[in-house]
Amino acid sequence: MTTPDLLLKGGTVLDPETGSQEAADVLVRDGRIASMGADLAAKDVPVYDCSGKIVSPGWMDMHVHFREPGYEHKETIVTGCRAAASGGFTAVACMPNTSPPIHTRDVVEFIVERAAGTPVDVHPVACVSKDRKGETLAEMGDLIAGGAVAFSDDGSPVQHAGLMRRALEYSSSFGKPIINHMEDLTLNAEGHMHEGEVATRLGVPGIPSLAEEVMIARDVLLAEFTGGHVHVAHISTAQAVDLVRQAKKRGIRVTAEVCTHHVALTDEAVESTGFSTEVKMHPPLRTAADVEALKEGLRDGAIDAICTDHAPHAPFEKEVEFLAAPFGILGLETAWGLIGRELIAPGVLTVAEAVRKITVAPRRILGLPLPVVAEGEEANLTVFDATTRWTFESRHIRSKSRNTPFTGSEMVGRPWAIYHKKQFVPTDTTE
Repeated sequence: MTTPDLLLKGGTVLDPETGSQEAADVLVRDGRIASMGADLAAKDVPVYDCSGKIVSPGWMDMHVHFREPGYEHKETIVTGCRAAASGGFTAVACMPNTSPPIHTRDVVEFIVERAAGTPVDVHPVACVSKDRKGETLAEMGDLIAGGAVAFSDDGSPVQHAGLMRRALEYSSSFGKPIINHMEDLTLNAEGHMHEGEVATRLGVPGIPSLAEEVMIARDVLLAEFTGGHVHVAHISTAQAVDLVRQAKKRGIRVTAEVCTHHVALTDEAVESTGFSTEVKMHPPLRTAADVEALKEGLRDGAIDAICTDHAPHAPFEKEVEFLAAPFGILGLETAWGLIGRELIAPGVLTVAEAVRKITVAPRRILGLPLPVVAEGEEANLTVFDATTRWTFESRHIRSKSRNTPFTGSEMVGRPWAIYHKKQFVPTDTTE
């Protein structure tokens, strides 16, 4: 519902770039921040009580799957934006494994148009190759003109090194990153979970860490050679983190993201849940040692951003045998609760550092402007806390699908509301 005027009362304003926090009311007039300060008052303006809460620039998830066009039975752009708003996000970047894929300008413009009326900015990530076949480069310039912010064949790696080289060369001329699904398919013999002790005990074909690490090593060398920007999608192994860390030290243009589920669960979840398909994702859940390495990568900056890889699937698709089920879980609604539980509460990241990885980092990687909480600026805000303990239940799901292993799990920290595009959305009323 349109809410051009709003007074956010009694909160603490956080600047994620500097880490500064200041108690201040925020008065929004006609979608812009009119004033900030103590004890603000305004006649005939709705008031939202932010006591005990933090106000930051609107969050961004740089890796989601909204499925439209082609797979609307799983998710649509509208339902995906509803889930994003519920999770505290005012912006997302959606991946191109749709049908048709996001490989032509008309599909890019279709997605942008479909999202226009929602309170969430949807930035399409277009294909590296036509039809995501890994054979011929997509028309990058035309896709950017339509609104694409990056390029990826996500769901499939760019397996051909020569094509990846050309993609980095072309994309660098536009200042856009190539986001690669890091997996050498020749090292993945149709695996379904992490190749390791648990998979061996269960008799499940595995996906080795080496498949991810070999591809990252290749792409780091290609980025160094071309001067292009390669972004590592959903990093999941200890060696992968170190490869990125060392590449950064050498001045190579490489950035990386990690998913919330990869810092919250290990491959043991497959066994402990009795082969629940809700813990089947790609890349797979790895070992406890990998999880610790991911957390250290977040702490020391080897990993730039936190994302969800929000991947909805209809119940009938997931309610099958483990080996027959598709990869992927929901992530938008549980993102901040997991960040609070796994990263902030244990002291891996401060609140400001965590918010930086879902506001500043993704937008810098994608070359997007950063919202600023200051007088005269467009109001693009997330209201949240980092301490509330609550239980995530099925009633909190706003996605069209239901596939998450976190139903019934305790979360730490809650998003309470977003304000963007003159729309105020308390997260408990996003249905």
